[in-house]
Amino acid sequence: MNVQKINYQKEMEKILDELQREERVPRLLLHSCCAPCSSYVLEYLSEYFDITVFYYNPNIYPESEYEKRIEEQQELIRRMELKHPVSFLGGAYEKERFYEMAKGMEHLREGGARCMKCYELRLSEAAEEARKGGYDYFTTTLSISPLKNAQKLNEIGSRLGEKAGVPYLVSDFKKKNGYKRSTELSAEYGLYRQDYCGCEFSMAQREREKKEKEAKK
Repeated sequence: MNVQKINYQKEMEKILDELQREERVPRLLLHSCCAPCSSYVLEYLSEYFDITVFYYNPNIYPESEYEKRIEEQQELIRRMELKHPVSFLGGAYEKERFYEMAKGMEHLREGGARCMKCYELRLSEAAEEARKGGYDYFTTTLSISPLKNAQKLNEIGSRLGEKAGVPYLVSDFKKKNGYKRSTELSAEYGLYRQDYCGCEFSMAQREREKKEKEAKK
């Protein structure tokens, strides 16, 4: 049986068009994984929302990488000139929570079940923060990456949003050259762009891939 794919970019555009017609500027809690991924998303969504960037990424390894990414995120927000206000909210660096979640899945390749659980961990925290803060919507920058499964992200986000009572803004930010634009903005602002997703396991996988590539030369 063929499952019809949802065009999440078009679904989001319907919501944005409705907001424009109503001349409303809702409050959006935007979970961000890093400054480069958030750059285009902020440029795009700040036309429609009053945004709070929520940085909750207990998966990031090592701690020095976490600190570098969170500082870069805050610096980008300070520097970008956007239509509506953007504020910053830092979550706790709960690395033990990530490792507890990843138990038994350490060996899995990037993009598998461990990553799905990691999406859920981060988005569940965002949903709870959005509920506590009385936000109108929440979403994540994660769908901008060509390596991330937008369908799974939207399914997880929508389910958690329903549970928390805060609508999840469906998205596929890589569409309409979103990822390309994020690379352009990264160059414009001189942003640090890491070459692995963030966790210890993705870092090890990237190192293995580099060595294999070198060995083939």
